[in-house]
Amino acid sequence: MISQATSSTTAIELEAKYGAHNYHPLPVVLSRGEGAHVWDVEGKQYFDFLSAYSAVNQGHSHPAIVRALTNQAQKLTLVSRAFYNDILGEYEQFMTQLFGYDKLLPMNTGAEAVETALKLCRKWAYEVKGIEKDKAIILVCEQNFHGRTISIVSASSDPDASQNYGPHTPGFIRIPYNDISVLKNALSDKNVAGFLLEPIQGEAGVFVPDDGYLNQAYALCKQHNVLFINDEIQTGIARTGKMLAADYENVHADILILGKALSGGMYPVSAVLCNNEIMLCIKPGQHGSTYGGNPLACHVAMAAMQVVLEENLANNAMRMGVLLRSELQKINSPMITAIRGKGLLNAIDIAPLNGKTAWDVCVKLSDNGLLAKPTHGHIIRFAPPLIITEDQMLDCVEIIRKTILSFG
Repeated sequence: MISQATSSTTAIELEAKYGAHNYHPLPVVLSRGEGAHVWDVEGKQYFDFLSAYSAVNQGHSHPAIVRALTNQAQKLTLVSRAFYNDILGEYEQFMTQLFGYDKLLPMNTGAEAVETALKLCRKWAYEVKGIEKDKAIILVCEQNFHGRTISIVSASSDPDASQNYGPHTPGFIRIPYNDISVLKNALSDKNVAGFLLEPIQGEAGVFVPDDGYLNQAYALCKQHNVLFINDEIQTGIARTGKMLAADYENVHADILILGKALSGGMYPVSAVLCNNEIMLCIKPGQHGSTYGGNPLACHVAMAAMQVVLEENLANNAMRMGVLLRSELQKINSPMITAIRGKGLLNAIDIAPLNGKTAWDVCVKLSDNGLLAKPTHGHIIRFAPPLIITEDQMLDCVEIIRKTILSFG
């Protein structure tokens, strides 16, 4: 028999007893969401300023996406790729035309999509570029976050992500983010096959590179016949004020990685897009996923993307982001030492005050009706659903202002 937890205390105790301790959530137990709001099991309402790490760009329980999910779930959910289904081709056509690529390879989670991109890059390196077997190098950036598989954490500079998971996968070289001179030097190695990066480093604390960095990096990769691999799992799907963060510099990556908001938070959906020269290096039987490209995922993803387009969420993210940062600048507190972001992917740096840290600020924010989460101890991300209105944003800024000033 399945029973619903009746209180926050019960739910937290159940997780602590029966679940792995690989997360440290705020002590809030959510049971319902709609638009920019969520409610806990006791019925308290909050503004969601994390959006499931930017997976819920379209807002919680968007009716168009719910309809797509429920309608398709009653028809056909999964047949595996042993057979064709009547939705996958339509979805692939929709996405490749929208983003300007020849082919799409469907996966489920962001980490799976990153692994797929790495495999595509290596396959291309050996079969097209002509790099000697097992010598291919993929450049990554320090402070990156691309997921938590063994290969991906092998490329990480975060000890929490990589420590005691060895032996690590070889073939990665880390270089500083936002440093063109170092990248230029690294690309001189003839064995470099690809450069994998986030156009804005989200998990690291919303670090936005200098204007022109992406464009210069892309041009250098082209010069050296190296694949530019753009991880837009968190920054993509209108989060930063454009459909892709790389669109700010008109960079059309060789390999594009999407996830999170690709399904509006309804279902695990990710995708890798590239042109035939790269994608067709993988032949039948060489890569796949039982759930990747299933009819339910494809139908949900198309509905989620239609919401982004029809409701012009990129434009709203741009406008609301400008409003949020301008209002945060007005808060006069020694706790806030930096404010940065693009669109509705933003962060503030918190300096301890009277013994209180970013964690304490987030707990107090939740008490006041707004949910956010610290990262790296001193950074708080502010990333609400992109459907948030101006009046709601101003209410949120007032909650943030009141909370910060309450610490002295």
